[in-house]
Amino acid sequence: MTTGPISGYHLIRPEDLHWRPSNLMKIPNADYLERTGSGNLGARLWRLPPRSANTLHKHVRSEEFYFVLEGTGRMRVGDETLTVPKYGGVLVGPDLLRQVFNDTDEDVLWLIVGAPEELEYLQGTKSKADLSLIYPEDPAQLPEELAGTEWPPKD
Repeated sequence: MTTGPISGYHLIRPEDLHWRPSNLMKIPNADYLERTGSGNLGARLWRLPPRSANTLHKHVRSEEFYFVLEGTGRMRVGDETLTVPKYGGVLVGPDLLRQVFNDTDEDVLWLIVGAPEELEYLQGTKSKADLSLIYPEDPAQLPEELAGTEWPPKD
């Protein structure tokens, strides 16, 4: 469910961001648009620590643009593994499985922008969305590049 375009503009300062660990994989992330009321566009910063991975997932409607701000990005898209240099990006269609991961010893900072926003699949919504549509395989599985790594960290 999307809404019409926002009215006016919203300035988001770094100090306005709320960083939190993701629900499943415990990757630090900050939602740029949560305070704007946009129902059309999602944008998040994801800081992947060394030897970590985000969820393996796909979307029903959303295209996602992955952009590397710091470090060297690595991601699985379908059956391919991509290396994305700093300031490089990848646009992924909704039906392809994808997973960003970090098999280096340095943090990697990604900006991930998606549209249209699929609000019904966000954690905490009251909808009874079929999560197997976005997680058709184990979302916590790690790519072969992280074989032998334990992620997410145990609490």
